[in-house]
Amino acid sequence: MKSRSIVIHGHFYQPPREDPWLEELEREASAAPFHDWNERIEQECYRAVVAARTYDAEGRIRGILNTLERISFDYGPTLLEWMEREAPGTYASVLAADRASRARSPGGHGNAIASPYHHIILPLSPRREKVTEVRWGIADFRRRFGREPVGFWLPETAVDDETLDVVASEGIRYTIVAPHQVKGAPHGGRAGRYRTRAGHEIALFAYDGGISHDVAFGPLLRDSRQWLARLTAADPAIEVLSLATDGETFGHHHRFGEIALAWLLTEIERHPGYAVENFSAALERYPATKDVQLVEPSSWSCVHGIERWRSDCGCRIAPQRPTQQAWRAPLRQGLDSLAAELHAQFEREGARLFRDCWAAREAYGTVVASAPDAIAGFVATQLEGTLDARQTVRARELLEMERNTLRMFTSCGWFFDDLAGLEPLQVLRYAARAIELAGPDAAPGLEAGLLRHLADAQSNDPDAGTGDRVYRERIKPRIAPVLRIAAGSVAAARLAPADPSAATRCYDVRDQDGTVHVLHCRTGREALCHVEGPSEATIRLTLRAALANGGPPSTLGLSQLPERARNAVKAALRRALVERRLPADLREGVDEGRIDLPNATARALEHAVAALAADQSVAAVEAVIDLADLLELEGESVPFDAQTRLYHVRSSLGPELGGRLDAAAWRLGFAKHLGGDD
Repeated sequence: MKSRSIVIHGHFYQPPREDPWLEELEREASAAPFHDWNERIEQECYRAVVAARTYDAEGRIRGILNTLERISFDYGPTLLEWMEREAPGTYASVLAADRASRARSPGGHGNAIASPYHHIILPLSPRREKVTEVRWGIADFRRRFGREPVGFWLPETAVDDETLDVVASEGIRYTIVAPHQVKGAPHGGRAGRYRTRAGHEIALFAYDGGISHDVAFGPLLRDSRQWLARLTAADPAIEVLSLATDGETFGHHHRFGEIALAWLLTEIERHPGYAVENFSAALERYPATKDVQLVEPSSWSCVHGIERWRSDCGCRIAPQRPTQQAWRAPLRQGLDSLAAELHAQFEREGARLFRDCWAAREAYGTVVASAPDAIAGFVATQLEGTLDARQTVRARELLEMERNTLRMFTSCGWFFDDLAGLEPLQVLRYAARAIELAGPDAAPGLEAGLLRHLADAQSNDPDAGTGDRVYRERIKPRIAPVLRIAAGSVAAARLAPADPSAATRCYDVRDQDGTVHVLHCRTGREALCHVEGPSEATIRLTLRAALANGGPPSTLGLSQLPERARNAVKAALRRALVERRLPADLREGVDEGRIDLPNATARALEHAVAALAADQSVAAVEAVIDLADLLELEGESVPFDAQTRLYHVRSSLGPELGGRLDAAAWRLGFAKHLGGDD
């Protein structure tokens, strides 16, 4: 009996949210208790799908399965870039799964397929952008998986003829679409053959919409036996039964979904007549011979085609809420206009620096996720003749300008329901970084043009207002990032010199006799800064930083330092305050785990406040302030009882003696005129 091909595809992707100036993710409160959403979903999903448990009837672990060895999958390159750095064990398992699938497949077909480098809606992009994104994606796939990709995932399965022509012209043999995106699909689940208007051919696999929906949004991950029954009860004439869903379905959207997947994969292999394989193997078994028509432009997540990423089409996350998405159009128009101007500048300047600036941009994908030395070496091979150091730095900046221009079209910026959400803010950050890289002469005009469009974008949040206000208040840096880097590095070096975690990944910083050299590792641009401070070793840390070319000084507090430096400084301050202010018995209790640090600090603070009744010296007041600072470092507020006790102590002393406690009272949350009518 001819076996039926069962193909399950997981599209793994997370919206990138790194600071485009630091190239790092800073803490995201909404992801708590994790540091950020990437870390949270890695724990809930990515590490789970590569080590999914299967259980026996008694609930004991029977085995551990890397499900990616059995299913077709793609990972967004920007997500893999993060995983390679921050979750190397999981990353290694992803690569190993593809190798194992090739060894397991009779035809040597790997489960991994490629995707564009950035998660953009390709039908909304000019052809040149399509080519660059596809070539960057293929280059990234080749570097990571050590082979040429056969299949290609299109973000949101968004497709038009030109997109397929670009993908096919790069040697890709197939992609995956929703059933409503093709007409005349072959019966039996085989791939249809699509001929682009330019003459290229590509196979289109239309997944089973009903089963895919019920895996992602219905009951099948809650009852894997029902899932198995749906697969085995399908029309016997179906030769390729395929489904596709977000990879985050398994463990993040559905807790323990990876367990259901692992059980299904294990059980279905016991059923004769079924072969769990990937699309490449299915295409070899059942070649695409029947021509199909494309419904274009279309996608899997917008019933209006691709309007979700440019208009108020009605598609949104929370349809029960009376919100508008009219902001999508001016955001798209503003970024389209900005991109056109940035590309024109890239061509003007690049013509003087590169042998072929557009070829250099397309090839930049081979090193875009590489170490700075590799980037510098690559740029050197693309330059027109022998250029001086200043010109070389500018060439690198122009490529980074283009990189940020590309990533400001990340689809997530339009997918959700409000302009002031995390994802639209992120694409605007990329825009701001691209504008900055355009240079001081061009930036004001570019920014003004963008703001004119954003003025027509209205948030659903009255406090956020229009897009131009959002940009000015939440996006544009109020303090030059290079000054934050310089101040953070100086503060960490002087207060936490033994902490290597304070180093910022994208910058090399050297402090030489008060002059701070800040080198951007990707562009090679160096800035010289002068930093004064820290003025005091408490959490009221302040520094003054100014550019050496005469830029105005900026005063920075601890909260304005980059997260890595801020954490190192906070840890150093915490150690110093614990040593200086916690009594020996409480320190011992913390060290032995009998009491946690916030409780120990709260106890010490209450004792210190009580002691003010007999001692109103500067040292006694500073002890109260330091302990309040230590509580703040622990993320705790001043205890209710400490505030009450201070109020009664101060009141009992009378105006003359009680006035000595004003600084302590202020630190514990009291008004300047304690007890007054105002």
